Amino acid sequence: MNMNPLLHALALAASTLALAAPAQAQDFPPKKPVTLVVGFAAGGAADAAARLIAKKLGENIGQQVVVDNKGGAGGNIAHQFVANAVPDGSVLLLGSIGPLTIAPHLMKLPYDPFKDLAPVSGGVNFPNVLVVHKATGVKTLAEFVQLSKKKPGSVDFASTGAGSASHLAGELFNQRAGIDMVHVPYKGGAPALQDLLGERVASYFSAPPTAMPHVEAGRLVPLATTGLTRPAYLPGIPTVAESGFPGFEALNWYAFVAPGKTPAAILDRWNKEIVAVLGDPAVKEALDKHGLTPQPTTRAELTAFMKKESAQWAAIIKERKLMAE
Repeated sequence: MNMNPLLHALALAASTLALAAPAQAQDFPPKKPVTLVVGFAAGGAADAAARLIAKKLGENIGQQVVVDNKGGAGGNIAHQFVANAVPDGSVLLLGSIGPLTIAPHLMKLPYDPFKDLAPVSGGVNFPNVLVVHKATGVKTLAEFVQLSKKKPGSVDFASTGAGSASHLAGELFNQRAGIDMVHVPYKGGAPALQDLLGERVASYFSAPPTAMPHVEAGRLVPLATTGLTRPAYLPGIPTVAESGFPGFEALNWYAFVAPGKTPAAILDRWNKEIVAVLGDPAVKEALDKHGLTPQPTTRAELTAFMKKESAQWAAIIKERKLMAE
């Protein structure tokens, strides 16, 4: 007996879905090795976070997660690599504030962070600490602002490069304090710190692990941190926000993203796994030793956060008339 063509089509579709479901269930973890790309060289904050998280992720999913450092161009090389990677869930990126929300407003990029990369989850964040060398003679943020106003254009600040988080923290402070510090870009934290210690530059919005050993040794003076609240590991240093500039916040942050066309089901699964790792007490303790605060989010929360950050830095870049250097 011949089956009604419509019923035949429905039956065929049902059998196809039944066969497809087990296949989709096998898509995670990916059959090929998993790579977590980092846009900076080994040894920095991003690399430390990536290796701690990758190890626990691998344990949880039963498959090794390999960290691949692709440094260069302020992290943009790594971001472009992942934007062009096969979207099968086997490649993740620990993306950073610069390439995701700052660089697009400073230069023409070969990728669009909001189209070619898919948000997965927040990762970690940490504030900068504004430090000065002792010869400046200032001991508080208020004194530093007074010095900058007394000698406009003569007080400078170092950064890890044009468009970096430390650069934009300085520009945001210029705007909020009504001062005009001169930006001095370096190719990384080490040369910036070296010139600060050598008194060739007055100040630096530094990552705390980089600056604090020199603060403790009495070679640098800490003025303020750039988060809304004091980090637990720096309880004695006030924030910019509590030092006369309410609401000031300029965090360094890293977030997990994937190639833009990665299926939603795989992105959701990676979100679940990453959030679980960031909530693990042992991982949190290890990150805390590096001065890193876990920042797990939903995919939607990360998208909203990135858009907010992008809008803030776009406004600062436009107002300060910044250009890629």
